[in-house]
Amino acid sequence: MATSEKWVLQFCHGYDGPFLDCARQYAALFVGTPYKVCTVYLTGAPSDEVIQGSASDEVIFLDYSSREVRGLKLRAIRDIRRIAGTRNFAFCIAHRFKPIYVALLGTDLPVIGVHHAFGDYKRRPRRLFANFYRKRLALLAVSNAVRDDIRACLPSWPSWPSGRIETLYNRIDVHAVQAEQISREAARDHLGLPQDAWVVGNVGRLHPDKDQATLIRGFALALPNLPAGSLLAIMGCGRLETSLKSLAAELGVAEQVRFLGQVPYGRRYFKAFDVFALTSDHEPFGMVLLEAMAAGVSVICSDCGGGAEVVEGAGELFAFGQPAELANCLRTLSGRTEDESVAAERLQKCFSDQSAREHFWAQGWMGSWLSIRG
Repeated sequence: MATSEKWVLQFCHGYDGPFLDCARQYAALFVGTPYKVCTVYLTGAPSDEVIQGSASDEVIFLDYSSREVRGLKLRAIRDIRRIAGTRNFAFCIAHRFKPIYVALLGTDLPVIGVHHAFGDYKRRPRRLFANFYRKRLALLAVSNAVRDDIRACLPSWPSWPSGRIETLYNRIDVHAVQAEQISREAARDHLGLPQDAWVVGNVGRLHPDKDQATLIRGFALALPNLPAGSLLAIMGCGRLETSLKSLAAELGVAEQVRFLGQVPYGRRYFKAFDVFALTSDHEPFGMVLLEAMAAGVSVICSDCGGGAEVVEGAGELFAFGQPAELANCLRTLSGRTEDESVAAERLQKCFSDQSAREHFWAQGWMGSWLSIRG
């Protein structure tokens, strides 16, 4: 039987990668409010670490495998219907399309769908589904770039305040991230990087979307004008590792490009870098940029996707896929001391838990969402 307490149902596909912190981010919006948060994970085994990381009042693991939530997902729909009946839930926050689908079919709650990637509504069946349920559905995007992609796919949805497709940026607990990051010297020791080198860092899968080929080409072009002993250090693994190593050898910089592989809790070591460069093709947001800014590291980003919104005014932008422009950015940063206060101020003002909470409640979204109950 439902209680009289006010609850928010947060429904996540899983807790792998960045999605545990996404759950924490949205639970943090309700700190100090009358609302309690129940976070439900569709996939993933029960874990005490995940319970702690979710920062929620209650955590439920449905423990489905990926295979079990293909198709119609009837069992998951029954489970979420049962859970929705146990509390006085005001609405549901669902991350990614599959939980949105299950929440809309399994409950009569208003559903706020959070989208973390481009192209979620490129498929016609998804557009039809969203349009059918739009009286009970609002959509949040992690960047304006993702928001505009959704709006282009759902043109009949009007803009706020009469419509419900808006942006709420990803964010970090700035103090917690900074407390986790170790010193420059210790980070370089851990990563096997020399203490006296000027180091350009990159973190991401070795995948075409991350475009580390442009990163290596840009670094090679800039290298003659960079400080002696400069290095490029890439954290991550993936199917392009062999071809990227071959490219570095072809360009004559194999000794200066370090492939560090998968580094657990990589953000702890960001102070090892002098510059952080993200070269991705249409990055939806770019959480690594926030983690680099928290470490006081200068940032460079390609001028497409959500990453450009993060870096704006606090770092260097270059045209995507243009190694010569990236090289110019590297030369510029190697010759000056970056003012860390600019990035630190932007981080606190736009991408901290506190700023997100203030923005969330100032917009009056809660009243609008509660009014769309079916």
